[in-house]
Amino acid sequence: MALRIITRNLRSKLTPNFYSASLLHSHATSFGFKEVREEEKSQMVGNVFSNVASSYDLMNDLMSAGLHRLWKDRLVSKLHPFAGMKHLDVAGGTGDVAFRILETINSINRRVMLESLEDDLQQETQIYICDINPNMLNVGKKRALQRGFGEDKSLIWVEGDAEALSFQDGSMDGYTIAFGIRNVTHIEKALSEAYRVLKRGGRFLCLELSHVEVPFFKQLYDYYSFSVIPAMGELVAGDKQSYQYLVESIRRFPPQEKFASMIADAGFQKVEYENLVGGVVAIHSGLKF
Repeated sequence: MALRIITRNLRSKLTPNFYSASLLHSHATSFGFKEVREEEKSQMVGNVFSNVASSYDLMNDLMSAGLHRLWKDRLVSKLHPFAGMKHLDVAGGTGDVAFRILETINSINRRVMLESLEDDLQQETQIYICDINPNMLNVGKKRALQRGFGEDKSLIWVEGDAEALSFQDGSMDGYTIAFGIRNVTHIEKALSEAYRVLKRGGRFLCLELSHVEVPFFKQLYDYYSFSVIPAMGELVAGDKQSYQYLVESIRRFPPQEKFASMIADAGFQKVEYENLVGGVVAIHSGLKF
């Protein structure tokens, strides 16, 4: 794992093309390796996730050999959840991250709070699961019932767009997005919205599939991504094309350093990222001061 800190002082050392609007626009109009009109991308991505919603968790386990669970645990550990917090998890329809946050808070309550006080704090805790795709939200709601969270008022399910959130300015203590930001049409808009809804002192955390730089490992990773994952998607989910898109979208996503600079451009301070599994995934974070 590698941990790097990005500061605004780096900007003067980077080439102008690093921040060029044309580059951001090019990414915003990509659907995998295809170039599409901006107004088409949201619907096309929505179709992908509608197709894979029912097999999403199983495919995540198969594609990552179960490692995605550890990656999400690491993400939540960096959040430092606390009882009574107001948190927003974007593109989190299946509930994986939200459940982990709630379980962490419940564990803290059991250890350090009296029973009566625990109940009060649990009611105050609000974890909003926001996803643009209703099929993914339905999967999450079913999973909540299966895990005993069906009646938990701390979990609030919201259909919404990462680029135009319905929440008030400065209303959230934390913001997470896992494996979702590469699918938005305009990354910079999603980052701006994340900054807007966070309170002063609020933490932004993004877990995303990223870029491997070690040459030999990169060759193996590319082979696995383009040859194995789409075939696995066809075999397990009956949908090769959706997983071909998911693989291609990873390659079109900005590298770690560039994405960190985009987060800083949105206004966040103390921006840093941590590579996991040699850069297969990265966790980016920032604070709103």
